[in-house]
Amino acid sequence: MVDFFLGHYAYWFMFALMTLGLWGMIFKRNLVKKLIGMTIFQVSVIIFYIATSSKWGATVPVLDPALGVADTAKYIDPLPHTLMLTAIVVGVATSGVAFALVISIYKRYKTLDENQLYQKLTKEEDA
Repeated sequence: MVDFFLGHYAYWFMFALMTLGLWGMIFKRNLVKKLIGMTIFQVSVIIFYIATSSKWGATVPVLDPALGVADTAKYIDPLPHTLMLTAIVVGVATSGVAFALVISIYKRYKTLDENQLYQKLTKEEDA
């Protein structure tokens, strides 16, 4: 049982990060804290894909004459790593746009609290 938990430490770390990020997005009222939770959640998904694509004892996918091409299981698949590199770039761009929107919301409404923002928006809509 202990070997199971120690052997899957990356998945437990990913689960903890995913829980923390989801908790931040759902239960925090400050928009910046929600965005931080979203970023933590994105990182946990990236860690999940990287953890599932790695293999113990495998090598990079460059032809090694000692290993040959007969046993392709000794090589790591580079596609998930490439896709997660793209996901990192998209996540950074998404976070940048989201923080720019939060800055413009703060400049206009002078608050980042979700409840106060909702009250100000309803007052503005009624007027």
